[in-house]
Amino acid sequence: MTSIRVIQKSDFEEWSVLWAGYLRFYESDIPEEVTTATFGRLVDDRDLHGALAVDAEGRAIGLVHWLSHPATWSTGEYCYLEDLFVSADARGAGAGRALIAHVREWAERSGCEKVYWLTPEGNATARTLYDRVATHTGYVHYQISI
Repeated sequence: MTSIRVIQKSDFEEWSVLWAGYLRFYESDIPEEVTTATFGRLVDDRDLHGALAVDAEGRAIGLVHWLSHPATWSTGEYCYLEDLFVSADARGAGAGRALIAHVREWAERSGCEKVYWLTPEGNATARTLYDRVATHTGYVHYQISI
């Protein structure tokens, strides 16, 4: 049985392992001070929010991070699901779906108009889940790094 709970200060070790796996999956490397600051902001729970999926033994098997922001196409806010990761050995058992549902419920309670996220086109495994729980909008992502 998977349960979802808010990230707490005592979760740093388990969260760090999942965070490192997430960064490896996306072939990314960020400075340690960014990781430390990100975790602090998640625990603070003001501008960034986070939750862990925990298995029946109490082991953290997945993470999700999100934020809300004003939108020009709505009087309400949008909820951006920024990071979602489930450890390879726990995939397929519903943790990803439960983490997305947790964010959706938070967004609904918070008065957000929608929840949205990005994923690479080639992330076929995750997209199978996403196609079941959300609508693919057809948008293409662009960015300018500064």
